[in-house]
Amino acid sequence: MCGIAGIVRLSDGAPLPDKESLLRMAGALTHRGPDEFGVYRDDHAGLAHARLSIIDLATGQQPMADESGTTWIAFNGEIFNYLELREELIALGHHFRTRSDTEVIIHAYRAWGEAAFGRMNGQWAVALWDSVARRLVLSRDRVGICPLHLCEHGGRLYFASEVKAIFAANAGIPRAFDPAGIAQTFTFWTIVPPQGVFRGVTELEPGHIRVYENGSVRERAYWTPRYPVLGDPGSRFQGTLEDAVIEVRKALDDAASLCMLRADVPVGSYLSGGLDSSLVAALGQRFAGDRFHTFSLRFEDAEYDETGYQRLMAQKLGSEHHEVVVSRSDIARVFPEVICHTERPVLRTAPAPLFLLSRLVRDCGVKVVLTGEGADEMFAGYDIFREGKVRRFWGRQPGSAIRPRLLERLYPYLARSPVSQQAMARQFFGRNIAAYQTPGFAHDTRWHTTGALKRLLSKDMRAAVENRDPVAEFLAALPADFARWSPLAQDQHLEIRTLLSGYLLSSQGDRMLMANSVEGRFPFLDKNVIALADSLPPAYKLHVLDEKHVVKRAAEGVVPREILARKKQPYRAPDALAFIAEDAPGYIDEALSEDSLREANVFEPQAITQLLHKCRSRGRNGQLSNADNMALVGALSTQLLYRQFIAGTPATGAAIKLRTDTDKTTPER
Repeated sequence: MCGIAGIVRLSDGAPLPDKESLLRMAGALTHRGPDEFGVYRDDHAGLAHARLSIIDLATGQQPMADESGTTWIAFNGEIFNYLELREELIALGHHFRTRSDTEVIIHAYRAWGEAAFGRMNGQWAVALWDSVARRLVLSRDRVGICPLHLCEHGGRLYFASEVKAIFAANAGIPRAFDPAGIAQTFTFWTIVPPQGVFRGVTELEPGHIRVYENGSVRERAYWTPRYPVLGDPGSRFQGTLEDAVIEVRKALDDAASLCMLRADVPVGSYLSGGLDSSLVAALGQRFAGDRFHTFSLRFEDAEYDETGYQRLMAQKLGSEHHEVVVSRSDIARVFPEVICHTERPVLRTAPAPLFLLSRLVRDCGVKVVLTGEGADEMFAGYDIFREGKVRRFWGRQPGSAIRPRLLERLYPYLARSPVSQQAMARQFFGRNIAAYQTPGFAHDTRWHTTGALKRLLSKDMRAAVENRDPVAEFLAALPADFARWSPLAQDQHLEIRTLLSGYLLSSQGDRMLMANSVEGRFPFLDKNVIALADSLPPAYKLHVLDEKHVVKRAAEGVVPREILARKKQPYRAPDALAFIAEDAPGYIDEALSEDSLREANVFEPQAITQLLHKCRSRGRNGQLSNADNMALVGALSTQLLYRQFIAGTPATGAAIKLRTDTDKTTPER
C-alpha cells in the first residue's frame, strides 16, 4: 500500500497547485510509503505519491502516466486480478510499459471508463487525472480498506490518504471538530463516510466513484451489496449446505493464493488464535515457499491472551513464528502515537497492540501480512448477530419466560458478561423488544448504550448536536432493497457500513499497519468471497446459533480441532485499566486536566474529572463497567486528537527525495 495526495483547482481564480505543498503532503505520508516519492504538476492539478514497493519494484513508480502523457494516476492499494485484466486489455490492443497493477488501472479506465472499477478485485484508493479534459476521477474499494479524505478550500480540492497530509498542504485550512462526526463516533464507535471527524474534511464512501469536471461534481456507487431478496429464491445461492462448503473453501483458497502470489516481496500472516486468521494462514502458507512468517499478539492480562491457540496453529504450519507481549503500560505508552495515526477518536484501546504488532512485522523485514478481518461480517460471526436472532425470537412472544433464556448463550468470553445476571440481562436486552421488525433493531442496544456517553459533552457541543440523530440519519440512507433482505442480511450490512469500514479496517486496520509501513491483505474481503457470502441463505452462515457455520465446515481438516471447537473470542485489549496505574504517563492528567478540557470544549470538565476519579478508585479492583471503559478511552483519545491536529500541528514526516518529478506547468513569462 502507499500514500496518495493531490490538489486540484476547482475554479480558474484559485492558485495553481504548488510543488512545496505537494512535497509537504508526501512528507506527511512517509510512513505509508518510505521507499520512493514522486509528484506531478500542471496548471490545474498536482499529484503526490509515497510508495511502499510491493509489485513491480523496478518500474512501478508513481505518479504514472499513460503512453500519451495526458492521463495520470496516484494509486494506493493492490489490484489482485491485474494480470487477468492485463491480458484482456492486451487482446483489445493496449500496450504496456511496466509490469505493475498501477498501469493496468490506467488502461482499464481508458478501455471501460468508470465500469473498470467494478471489474477490479482488490483494495484501493485511486486518483486519475485527465489533463486534457481536466477531469479528476476518485475511487475507493468496495468496503473501505484504503482511506481517501477530501477537503474543498479556497477554490481548491485537497485529497489524501490521511488527514494530516491535507492539513500539511495548507496552513490556512480551518481545523476544528465537526459536531456531527463527534455525535456519530459516540454512537457507532466511528464516523460513517462521507462524514468526517474534522469540519470541512469528508471521506469518500466505500464502493463509490466521485468525478470533478468543468466545475461540476458527481458521485455514484459502482458497487452495492446483493443479498437474497425475500420471496425470490432465484436471488440466492442454489446449492446445498455441502455445496456451499465446497464453494466457500474454493473462493477462500483462490483469494489467499492471489494475496500470496501477487507480490514481489515475502508475505506473512497474522495469527490471532481464532478460526479466521488460522484458516487464512493455512491457505496462504502453501504459496509461501521455504519460509513463512507468522505474527501474534500476547497479553500480560490472561483475560485477553490466546497464546496457546496461536502456538498450536504456528506449530501445525511449521512457520517462523514471532510474538510480541503487550502490557497495560505498553498500551498507555504508545497511545498518543496511535491516535496520531487513527486521526479519529476511538472508544477502545485495541488499535494500540496492533500498532506494536505491525512494528514487529516491519522489524522482521516483512512488508505484507494476511489477516482474517472481514470473516465475522461476511459470514455472521459476531455475537451481535446471534443476539439479534434471539431478541427477534423473543420479540415475537415478548411474554415468554423461556425464549429470553437463550441470551445465556451469548458473550461466553467476557469475564463480566452482560448476560450473567438474568434480571439485568432481560431488562437490558428487552429494551424496545416490540420493535423487532424495524431497521437497526439488533444494533439498537449497542447504539443506545454508546449514545448515552454524549452526556459527557460540553454545553456547547451538546447544543451543536442536540438536533442531530445519527441513527435516524444513518437509517434514512439505507439501500433501496434493505427491507427485502433477511434480518441477518440487514444486520450484516449495518455492521459492515459502520464498524467494519470505519473502525476495524481503519483505526485497527490500515492505520495501524501503515503506521509501520506494512500492508495488510484480507482474503475474506476478496470480491468473489464477498459475492458468495452475500448470496448464501442465512442458515448457512448462522446455523441456529452456531456462527460462521459454513466457514467452520470449510476449515475442517485444515485448522486444528481445538481451534474449530473453541468458543468465539473477539480480539480485545485492556481499556481504561491501561491509563489508571499509579505510574501512568503524565500526558493523561495533562490531556484530561480542566484547562485542557475547557480549551478543547468537547467535554464537560467536571464530568470527565469525576469519571477519571471513578475509574481510578474502582479500577484497582477491576470493577469498571463497559460504559466507563468507553467513556475514558473516548475522552482521552479525543483530547489527544485535539492537541495533535487542532491546537498543534501533526508531524509531517522526514524530508523526502523525489524519484519522479514531472512539472508541466506553464512557465512564467
